[in-house]
Amino acid sequence: METDIRAHVSYVAHSPQKVRGVVDLVRGKAVTEALTILKFTQKAAAAPVLKVLSSAMSNAEENFGVSRDDLYVYRIFADEAPTRKWRKFGARGRFKPWLRRSSHITVILRERQ
Repeated sequence: METDIRAHVSYVAHSPQKVRGVVDLVRGKAVTEALTILKFTQKAAAAPVLKVLSSAMSNAEENFGVSRDDLYVYRIFADEAPTRKWRKFGARGRFKPWLRRSSHITVILRERQ
């Protein structure tokens, strides 16, 4: 049975739609290649994805004794977190809500056979 190495970050201040665009770049790739891709991706959501991916890689090395060259991104996804609703007042006494969306990012790594 293969062991799953996990890392999870909650309440990232980026919308899940924007995080999923970055997450799709690294799904199924080797961890070292994925880290390089994320370092040079010019999207704001790439920073938290890079951080959680490097955390999962460190978990694999420290807790499971797996080399980083043998790891690949088995699953990675961004789920929707609670949305903060802010107010903005419009013309004629109207109310215009601002939706500040946030996300939860999960990374699951596996060792190549």
